[in-house]
Amino acid sequence: MISFFKAKPKPIQNPLQVDMHSHLLAALDDGVKTHEEAIEIVRQFQQLGFTRLITTPHIMSDTYRNTPQGIRSKLEELKAALAAAGITLQLEAAAEYYLDETVIRLLDAGKPMLTFSGNFFLFETNFYAEPFQLNDFIFKSLTKGYKPILAHPERYAYMTVEKAEELYHRGVILQINSLSLIGFYGKPAQKLAQKLVEQKLIHLLGSDCHNLLQARLQAEVMQDKFYRKALDLPLLNYKL
Repeated sequence: MISFFKAKPKPIQNPLQVDMHSHLLAALDDGVKTHEEAIEIVRQFQQLGFTRLITTPHIMSDTYRNTPQGIRSKLEELKAALAAAGITLQLEAAAEYYLDETVIRLLDAGKPMLTFSGNFFLFETNFYAEPFQLNDFIFKSLTKGYKPILAHPERYAYMTVEKAEELYHRGVILQINSLSLIGFYGKPAQKLAQKLVEQKLIHLLGSDCHNLLQARLQAEVMQDKFYRKALDLPLLNYKL
């Protein structure tokens, strides 16, 4: 007998247990505003099979002047709220540094940066033009023992496959946003993310989750064929 009803796709088993890019500390940046919102997001990730979240508030000198001390304090508040809600998922915090003169001065001064899993260091740039300090920043980060991760390269207007390959071979770790693969940030970002997966030029997948909608969309991402292709790569998510 022929069925006239199309079966819903079965969710795949999620082998990624670690997400290393999100904005879940209340009122520190453009992410969640309350602990309650963060708790709902963490529940969603837990349902998707994640066991560890590394949340990464923005540090921007002109917008989000967060400090390691302030971030750690908010982290402890959220961990206490999660414990009170009976959620056992492991939560840590680092930061997403904006590439500007301030972060370069921090590096030059030898100030400790917020890192995770052995000196992994997440940074982003402006979205329009390649920063003139980019090469110097990469060099300084590497020589000081950091492992620089460029957040969502697919979203930068100046980025190409060739530029991503250059950065890849210079020692920069490339992290694409999983939502880019389903067009959440627009077609150009989606196409570049797909090309980076096909060319095996990515090291990490991250949610870059700012709100509950983005958390819920992760289930849709897991049905995407390019996401599945990415899972076959030797992603650092598996080793964090």
